[in-house]
Amino acid sequence: MHRVVALVSAPQASFELGCAAAVFREAPYRFGVCTAEPGPVRTTEGFDMVVTSGLRALERADTIVVPGWLPINREPSARVLRALTRAHRRGARLVSICSGAYALAATGLLDARRVATHWRYADELQRRFPAVHVDPDVLYIDHGDVATSGGSGTGIDLCLQLVRRDHGAAHAARVARRMVMPPHREGGQTQYRTEDQAPVESLGELLDWATHHLAEPLTLQDLAGQANVSPRTLARRFTDQLGMAPGQWLLAQRIARTRVLLEETDLPVETIAAKVGLSSATNLRRRFKTALQTTPSAYRRAYQGM
Repeated sequence: MHRVVALVSAPQASFELGCAAAVFREAPYRFGVCTAEPGPVRTTEGFDMVVTSGLRALERADTIVVPGWLPINREPSARVLRALTRAHRRGARLVSICSGAYALAATGLLDARRVATHWRYADELQRRFPAVHVDPDVLYIDHGDVATSGGSGTGIDLCLQLVRRDHGAAHAARVARRMVMPPHREGGQTQYRTEDQAPVESLGELLDWATHHLAEPLTLQDLAGQANVSPRTLARRFTDQLGMAPGQWLLAQRIARTRVLLEETDLPVETIAAKVGLSSATNLRRRFKTALQTTPSAYRRAYQGM
């Protein structure tokens, strides 16, 4: 069992904690919560939760999640910093959701790395930790040993990304279906900023339609026609809402679907290429290698042998 432990502190944002708990609540994970001083922990929503485990729980964790850190100008105690750095040194993965990046940055482990946090906190995080490279726009950044997410709900996207890396795209898709969530959003997609963007028509229905028509040779004109807008307008909406061009998004969905089919079926690569709209085995292999730095056959062996 992969032990995931959330390090909480008052005032704790219960939504961010719930993001991690919802994703990691079932096998092959074992989820727990700890705090520096066991006992009642006040939440930002006004209720207390009782946490019985102290920092020693981090000594046995495979993944440690800091689901927010408020107020953001609060310095982590020496005990907390020591526990996080020791855990990282022995190989534990450190993860932050939203403002939790402040606690990880205080350890020095984020120095010289790209880091995500809630866009509202990005300027202050950069000011306090100038050695950190803060990206205020992306949903999440996964470095392998350390991973950070943007604002609140992007914590779910990051946690699903970790499940995908641990156990494959098919398992992550099953977790996402249980949560009624999209199975995969690229980390490079843009955080939605309500204070500096005018209301725009959601791409949700179009994305659902395109996901169910991946086998077809979809073009920008096809997508624009389905959305009843001009190609230029649609391209702008993709950039504004997803931080990428329509073609980039389509390719990401085709690669994600390819991963699931490689993990769960014995279909030939030629058949998979046709099912995901990549036209030929040669094209699929090239695109797959570029995206994941491995071949379809090597990927299949790795995940079907798990």
